[in-house]
Amino acid sequence: MTGGEQVPFSRVATSGIEILQCVVIRGFAAQAVVIQVQTLRFSIFFKVQEMEQTLPSTCQIVFDDPNRLHEFTLVVVPDEGYWVGGRFHFGIYVTEDYNMAPPQVKCQTKLWHPNISEDGDVCLSLLRQSSIDGLGWAPTRKLKDVVWGVNSLFTDLLNFDDPLNREAAELFLVDKESFRHKVKEYVTQYAKR
Repeated sequence: MTGGEQVPFSRVATSGIEILQCVVIRGFAAQAVVIQVQTLRFSIFFKVQEMEQTLPSTCQIVFDDPNRLHEFTLVVVPDEGYWVGGRFHFGIYVTEDYNMAPPQVKCQTKLWHPNISEDGDVCLSLLRQSSIDGLGWAPTRKLKDVVWGVNSLFTDLLNFDDPLNREAAELFLVDKESFRHKVKEYVTQYAKR
């Protein structure tokens, strides 16, 4: 590359993909070399596409900022069970440690649920780095697994044996009708569509 000069790399972010550009000038025909770098954002781009293609019919994904694919809201609208008629928002944040660590999930809608605290903490095995039942997070898990897991908290994944909201679990065990009534009160007050 005698007499050639390299212009330093510049970074350009487009649609969640980071691209490095390098232009070689003087002594060569102007040429551009575009190198795609697989970063967390690049990986997330494909995980988000896959997640959106396999969404349960009761779920919707909302991106407040389409350039921040690692932060989004999952909206769950149960069509059966105790929470039918509600619209529940979960903030999902994919950390830099993803795939080695699970995304962070927080319920943004106040509700009465044995596995979700009134502060929004979510008790779901696959969101734990390690869990007693062996179903915790693993690098092979995907964002779609998180979506399906959160959705299942409103149908078949209720866990009354290891609840986050003990009061809700105890009420369910001693008086299912009072539990149903309290759930409906919360849905009406905080989660109406």
